[in-house]
Amino acid sequence: MHIVILVIIVLAASILQAGTGFGFSIMATPFLLLIFESHDAIQLNIILSLLISLLMTFKIRNEINKESLKRLVKGCLIGILPGLLLFIFLDMRPLKIFVSVLILVSTGLLAAKVTVKQSNPKELLTGVLSGFLTTSLGMPGPPLLIYFAGAKVDKSTLRSTTLAYYVFVYSISLLLQFSMYRISKGVWISALWGLPFTLLGIYLGQWLFSRLNQQLFQKIIYTLLFFTGIYLLVTTLF
Repeated sequence: MHIVILVIIVLAASILQAGTGFGFSIMATPFLLLIFESHDAIQLNIILSLLISLLMTFKIRNEINKESLKRLVKGCLIGILPGLLLFIFLDMRPLKIFVSVLILVSTGLLAAKVTVKQSNPKELLTGVLSGFLTTSLGMPGPPLLIYFAGAKVDKSTLRSTTLAYYVFVYSISLLLQFSMYRISKGVWISALWGLPFTLLGIYLGQWLFSRLNQQLFQKIIYTLLFFTGIYLLVTTLF
């Protein structure tokens, strides 16, 4: 029964990730936590997210904004260590509540058509925040979603650049998992079970992406942000 549930989760989350460049963690993690221990769920999420990002980045590498990617990676390197120290030594509940409220407020502003002007310092700061949230909460996506959606970045550039960035950030996350926790045999077996459905999800996500216009793409991004904020707030409070 667990395998059937795993397959459904992985397929749906892979379609979303391949179609938008975001969403695997948002969709998969809450459900993976129902059938796996928390560390196993997070590790499985990282492995499959990294796989999707690697495959998709190679396929759409010509669409990547390489200058933006460099600034995001530089910022990420700055934010990773403070986030890790916070994760190890401090209570995470206040941070989770703050981040969830920030995501919801930002989503409301974006839905109200408040825009963000693109600039090099803002992209660097977005990377810093993403790196910080990666090692503290395991959530690299929200800062990128908020920044790129607010700047009204073209959907192809947004998807390709964030997927390329995920290759970097998830590789670091996997190395940290190796250094801090043992990745169990069960996680690797589950990843192998999920592999063919991840590949199918990538194919279907590509098909979905070709049929999304920019306006609908923006609405999907806002929806992902909203559910991320709600999920983080509810799970922290209750």
